[in-house]
Amino acid sequence: MTAPAATTRWVRRFHPSPQAPLILACFPHAGGSASYFFPLSRALAPAYDVLGIQYPGRQDRRHEPCVDSMVELADQSADALRPCLDRPVVLFGHSLGATLAFEVALRLEESGTGPLGVIVSGRRAPSRQPREFVHRRDDDQVLAELRRLDGTATQVLGEDELLRSLLPAIRADYTAVETYRHRPGTALNCPLTAMTGEDDSLAPVDDVRAWQDHTTGPCAVHTFPGGHFYLTTQAAAVTRTLTETATAWLAGTTPATAPRGGPA
Repeated sequence: MTAPAATTRWVRRFHPSPQAPLILACFPHAGGSASYFFPLSRALAPAYDVLGIQYPGRQDRRHEPCVDSMVELADQSADALRPCLDRPVVLFGHSLGATLAFEVALRLEESGTGPLGVIVSGRRAPSRQPREFVHRRDDDQVLAELRRLDGTATQVLGEDELLRSLLPAIRADYTAVETYRHRPGTALNCPLTAMTGEDDSLAPVDDVRAWQDHTTGPCAVHTFPGGHFYLTTQAAAVTRTLTETATAWLAGTTPATAPRGGPA
């Protein structure tokens, strides 16, 4: 597949902003899709050019084979993203997307097109071993986990048949993130900001703080009220933190704002 064709499949621009000085590339959670970031794109355009990464096996890519390897996801995402990088870029990922954003950033740095910085959300640091094995559970147990986290649209959660049709992609995502192992000795050279919900059992603050071990640049930790999908309930505060952080990096300075939930 040529790079432009790969980009067309992997990258979504909901509100194209070619004059924006900065690209924000967003990586969704397990079971998620690029459209999860539509509200963020709408809120930030045209000041930021927001890209959503669309994984195979969902929405308009539902007929493509799912990818259940973090290495393969990162390789293909990085290849698809490179042709878009005509301006500075910040990578932002939530949950599975946080790990993927980190791995994509490593690949971009290796090829000389590294990001200004990486913002990770709702995910333990790569050096912290996963404690969940959702991908080994039966279908009903996987669906129960989705309902527990409450990260899937309410109307989808209420449609059992629709939800079950998404299971192959959901299971592949969980397999990718739960079998992922960090390569010892690899670290970013750019700034990193880590965010989590105060009540997120999947990303406790101590495990999130360990992201500082995965960059040679400065690392900040921000906490917000809420659980794993605090992004939804704290949308305004999260958007503020994203923009203040990205704007500071673009200016070559350190973000001055304190974590929204107080010092972590």
